[in-house]
Order: sequence, then structure tokens, then C-alpha cells
Amino acid sequence: MIVYPAIDLKDGACVRLYQGDLARATVYGTDPAAQAQAFAEAGAAWLHVVDLNGAFAGKPVNAAAVAAIAAAVSIPIQLGGGVRDLATVERWLAAGIARVVLGTAAVKDPMLVETACRAHPGRIAVALDARGGKVAVEGWAEASSWTAADLARRFADSGVAALIYTDVERDGTKVGANVAATAALARTTAIPVIASGGVGSLADIAALKRHEAEGIAGVILGRALYDGRIALAAALAAAA
Repeated sequence: MIVYPAIDLKDGACVRLYQGDLARATVYGTDPAAQAQAFAEAGAAWLHVVDLNGAFAGKPVNAAAVAAIAAAVSIPIQLGGGVRDLATVERWLAAGIARVVLGTAAVKDPMLVETACRAHPGRIAVALDARGGKVAVEGWAEASSWTAADLARRFADSGVAALIYTDVERDGTKVGANVAATAALARTTAIPVIASGGVGSLADIAALKRHEAEGIAGVILGRALYDGRIALAAALAAAA
């Protein structure tokens, strides 16, 4: 199971939100490239980067910070936030991003996912950000009519590299991952599932790890790393 340390970008800084609320952001550093380097030096095999401003604006906003991160590390980067068209997908891939995440676009323009997957096999992920059983879009500000499982089924044969499942109501809270819902989603699809939201202890990682055979292939760690509740080395050992 792969551990993805998260770097969420707001106004060029590393932040963490509480339940996806842009107004409830805690700043953890003003040098995202240095943070990325620290994660890489600690043994991370991947990074998960989100352009939070971009998610709300519907277009990339923190491009300079993303470029600095990409220049600072050699490990692959998974990037989402504000990607709404194929041109943006291709711009990020050309800039060295290993995997682009489509969230709002996956709900509002499913054909974009299929087109991007055909053009760039293995390099497109879909974000399933669930609140109250429905997938949220536009920076988690709006609810769609799709459930996570329905959207996963929609893309079953599209060539999606991974599904990133986030329980929005747990994100940034450290109250514990929604292991049951994540495992249930993993059982409905052959696409690898990456767990996100609320992971606050090594016990959460161990609980997710127990469902690896069912399709949970990774876990995204954010606030718990920044607050020191989880050491990245220990997380990597628990997931290995």
C-alpha cells in the first residue's frame, strides 16, 4: 500500500483545510518545494499535490508552486485541483506531473476522463469526494447526484489508474479514516482505490492495510503528518 504525503496549496503556501472549507485553512509552511523535498528524503515514493485555489477557480492557480515542487524532487507527483479540460491535463503531464487527478470534471464531463485515459494510459486518476453519500464538486462546495460507487462503475472500463476516495466530513479532522466506506467502494470496482480523509494514526493505516487485497492500494496523509501525530517513516513501515 502506497503512502502519499499531501501538499495542499493555497496562495502558494502549504495548508490543510478542515472538512474542505477554504476559510478554515491552517498554514504549515510557505515553501512547498522544501516540504516536498523533506517528504522525499524521508522515503516517500509518491507525492499528492492539490491546487486548492484552482479547485475553486476551475483553473490552475498555483502553477509556480507546483513547478517548484516538481523541480525539487524526482519521485512521481499526483496532482489535482482546477483541471477541467484536456489542454490542462496535457500541460501538467508535459510539465513532469506523473498522474493528473480529475474531480469536478469527472462528474460534469465524463467524456473528458475517457478521452484523457485513452490519450495518456495509466496517468489519469479520478477523485471521488463524498459528503452525505454524494460526490461533491467545485472544491467540495457543491453536491452532485452521483454516489461514489455509481461514478466508479461509470469509469470501470475507461482505463482510470486510480480512484481517490475522500470522506469530506472527515478530511482534516484526524478522527479516523472511513475504512468501511473505502473498503466497500474498493469491493465494487477493479480500479485501485486510494483512501483519503481523517487518517490520524498508525492504527488507521493498519486498518486500511487489512483491506489491501480488496483493492485499497494507497492512503493520503495530510494534517496528521504536519501536526506530528504520524511520522512518515512509521507510516511507510505500517503500509509496507
